[in-house]
Amino acid sequence: MERPRGRGLLPDGAFTGAAGGAACGDLIRISLALDRASATGVIGEAGFDARGCGAAIAAGSAAVSLVSGAPLLDAARVGAEQIARELGGLSPAKRHAAELAADALHRALGLAARSCAPLAPPSSGPCTPARVLVAMSGGVDSAVAALMVREEGADAVGVTLELWSDPENDGERSCCSAQAVRSARELAHGLGMAHLSIDLRAEFRAGVVEHWIAGHAAGLTPNPCIRCNGRVRIDAMLALAARLGADSLATGHYARVHDGEVLQIASDERKDQSYVLCALTPSSLRRMRFPLGALRKDQVRELARRAGLAVARRRDSQDLCFLAGTRQDAFLERHGGVARRPGAIVGSAGETLGEHPGSHLFTVGQRRGLGVSAAEPLYVLATSAHSNTVTVGPRSALRAHELLLSGLKLSRAGTTVDSVRMRAHGRQLRCRLAGDLCSGSHASARVVLDAPAERTAPGQLACLYAGDLVVGHATIAS
Repeated sequence: MERPRGRGLLPDGAFTGAAGGAACGDLIRISLALDRASATGVIGEAGFDARGCGAAIAAGSAAVSLVSGAPLLDAARVGAEQIARELGGLSPAKRHAAELAADALHRALGLAARSCAPLAPPSSGPCTPARVLVAMSGGVDSAVAALMVREEGADAVGVTLELWSDPENDGERSCCSAQAVRSARELAHGLGMAHLSIDLRAEFRAGVVEHWIAGHAAGLTPNPCIRCNGRVRIDAMLALAARLGADSLATGHYARVHDGEVLQIASDERKDQSYVLCALTPSSLRRMRFPLGALRKDQVRELARRAGLAVARRRDSQDLCFLAGTRQDAFLERHGGVARRPGAIVGSAGETLGEHPGSHLFTVGQRRGLGVSAAEPLYVLATSAHSNTVTVGPRSALRAHELLLSGLKLSRAGTTVDSVRMRAHGRQLRCRLAGDLCSGSHASARVVLDAPAERTAPGQLACLYAGDLVVGHATIAS
């Protein structure tokens, strides 16, 4: 290409994204500036720079040509396919350049999307469909949620959050990696949707991962998914929805909303995800939709198959996205400095039964990996970070009649609570909340179970229900 458009241009106030580097030798940077005279997120100027083969330079120029002067949501429909087409087609060997240009473009668009300026005019009106932002992970659930929103006639816009990046991880097994972002973008574009990707790695590490590491170092077993949904992911996407003029945010979770602001168990209780969403506030739920709330997983996969979506048979990602493909002990040591520290495995009477590699590697209720022989199976009853001990005993010793809670938040009076769930995929246990607690926040509380049940690890979350409605949540105390 003799005169590539925008090469070397860096507009004032530009948002710059880059892709490529050492692994392939090609590097593309794309810089975008929003038109300050426009209140609707129009790209005023765009420039690029590239290092490497001629295809990389051509792809950067094509991307700039496609988005210059375009509304941000139109630019968000541009991917590798459109860039290759702009160049008259690329051979398989040169297709990589179009993919790099698309990655760089969408990183720049993501930065622009996080700016404070309005990004698009509201679309709801007598002659225009309502706009809905759809959270997309690259998996089948979020893809079908997007499909259902599209089939309702809404102006669906996809968004994917990049939360974690680590060469030790298996990106294909994570719902928030750079690979997942590209997969979700291709899905959205295949459905004719605009797609934006937001880099929240710093916020995710500070707000979720560091809390999880600190919890393990203190001998607790925190649930990072609840903190992520309640404090990082959903808040960021709702803020983006407002800037895009979107009426609501749709996700692929199996849950429902009752009366517009109360979380409700999904129709398929085996797939219900109300537990991991329980920290969402009524103000957030008023702006959210869960299209899969009335469906079973097999129905979701069938909808994907009928629509010809490539993810119809893709396996689900694991719960802890930042652990994908790596061991928990290695992660804790590498990212938190929580190293192995041998200590004693003791019985309930304090007698030493064996040695463990580190108390932070064990959790209450665990049976496997103890390395201790006994006449009956032994289970972890407690761990102590202070003494670095793991206390074990028979399974019967895990059973308890009550739970001690800290940091309780109730949306309704405590007298409405009739069941509790202590694990994401655990069953609801009949119970009552001790005392006459009103709605609001409480430093501590006690749950009395109708029948004794096995304890779960301190630091985990207790989700409180009134029938099939979520009415509170708290942390399980030591």
